[in-house]
Amino acid sequence: MNTFFQHLRDPEYMHVLLNPLPVYGLAFGTLALALALLLRNYRVTVAALVLVFVGAISAWPVYQYGESAYDRVKSMSDAPGEQWLDEHMARGEKMIWLFYVLAGVAVIGVGAVLKWPRTSFAITVGTLVLGGVTLGTGGYIAYAGGHVRHREFRFEAPPPPRMGEHHHEEEQHGAETHEHATEQKRKQLEASRKQLEAAGGSPSASPGGSPGASPSPQLSPEQHKHDEHHHDQPKP
Repeated sequence: MNTFFQHLRDPEYMHVLLNPLPVYGLAFGTLALALALLLRNYRVTVAALVLVFVGAISAWPVYQYGESAYDRVKSMSDAPGEQWLDEHMARGEKMIWLFYVLAGVAVIGVGAVLKWPRTSFAITVGTLVLGGVTLGTGGYIAYAGGHVRHREFRFEAPPPPRMGEHHHEEEQHGAETHEHATEQKRKQLEASRKQLEAAGGSPSASPGGSPGASPSPQLSPEQHKHDEHHHDQPKP
């Protein structure tokens, strides 16, 4: 029993445990909606909408656990499995919003049917269409996920790499950002040096000078005129 509870803390285990719910739950929900259309019973419609909501909202923990388990699963996969994992993740990121929309429609449909039973037919048809599209999307996402660890399902070549290119773009963007920040800092230092020179001062140390060198003192205009007058006087 302790081993079981330890596995419940592993995101990869929870992802595998829960990932059938969005597909199987929506499959049962769409079947129940079809039955509600035949029976024209608003109670059956409400029950079907509840099943659709449970199946759709279960995609949220499945997605979150899958995101958390990505690095560990990728480290345990072979090269084709890594490519299928990236494809599985990319499909989930692009299409997860469909499940959230369907869950919201199901909740609104339950309230509408309970308050206005005559609207059950229209709500059932609309939810059934959206549920069918979402169910197909869930199968499309799960198809790539089944190829990650199950080599017996790999009847085709793996998809082209996705995440490698994405990481490369992030690293390139980070390098460009660092270079831009360095250039901005250099321009600020140059502007500060020019301001000091314009004010009659000098920086504490020249960029090319040695660390121990000290700047030569500069004479004020009055001292400079006094020295010129002293040099112009004739010697006795």
